[in-house]
Amino acid sequence: MRNLLCELGDFVRDAVVAGRRGQGTEALASVSRESIADTIYSIDTLSEEAIIEWFKEHWPRDWPVELVAEGFDEPEARVFPHGTPLERTRWRCVIDPIDGTRGIMYDKRPAWVLTGLAPQKWAAARLTDIFVAAMTEIPTTKQWRADQVSAVRGRGLVTEAVDVRGGGREPVALRKSEARDFRHGFASLAKFFPAGKAAVSRLEEELWRALYGRTEWPVIFDDQYICTGGQFYELLAGHDRMNGDLRPIIHEHAGMSMTLMCHPYDVCTAMLLGEAGIIFEKPEGGPVDPPLDLTSPVAWVAFANEELAGLARPVLHRLLKELRAS
Repeated sequence: MRNLLCELGDFVRDAVVAGRRGQGTEALASVSRESIADTIYSIDTLSEEAIIEWFKEHWPRDWPVELVAEGFDEPEARVFPHGTPLERTRWRCVIDPIDGTRGIMYDKRPAWVLTGLAPQKWAAARLTDIFVAAMTEIPTTKQWRADQVSAVRGRGLVTEAVDVRGGGREPVALRKSEARDFRHGFASLAKFFPAGKAAVSRLEEELWRALYGRTEWPVIFDDQYICTGGQFYELLAGHDRMNGDLRPIIHEHAGMSMTLMCHPYDVCTAMLLGEAGIIFEKPEGGPVDPPLDLTSPVAWVAFANEELAGLARPVLHRLLKELRAS
């Protein structure tokens, strides 16, 4: 099953890389349609078509599966083999066809194909039911290497680098940060869009002020990688010490109705963080375990190690409690 998800990721990556050749940014960035979860751009249709083709040709026919993915809203479009009644499916495969569309369509930063597989529990399926996951990098045009991270729960990570020029692949070492302090490192909370940006920034500033005092302004770098898969990768690679997404909490407090936030398909590879020993939890504490659907908002925070979590966690909990009480 891990191999299948990796092969799917490879197929989608190669299809997007091939499909964007000869197309300008304006064409790739044009809006194709609106789904119930997000805006679908023209570049997204490349991945959707590849997913359909791959499942038709390669998914085992005796493992009927339901896809939970952007662009697969209709029941007849999301079950493989086609024609299988939904109630007869054995597996639920959660996919973000391109996580990081906005970065890759402007050729600014890599995107990711995110996949997670869980036993079919229909409406009862939750994030923690996912036991196999893979994330596959979709490179920018100037990249020759695309990484892939995968795992079966409890068996550790498999990390590989693929040469997109010739197709070779080899193991690559990814190691989370073992830093015991946030100074001189990257630690960020998501503030991708204008809505809620000021509130997140104020909370973030208060977090660092509470940890390091009002007279010291520590050097802590903020990197807005505009996709959850990218944020996960930066933690897995040891580049970032903390990442988080508070948008559902911030928007609810402000009375804003927004769909541009994190959803279950964005965090469907969170299991990989656990396999690497990275702390992944709700900002207020407790496991992140949303239903495996397309619309539930997801708030999360991740720390590279327990020492860093021990520093920031109590302060973040206090600040969020104060926010909710205000």
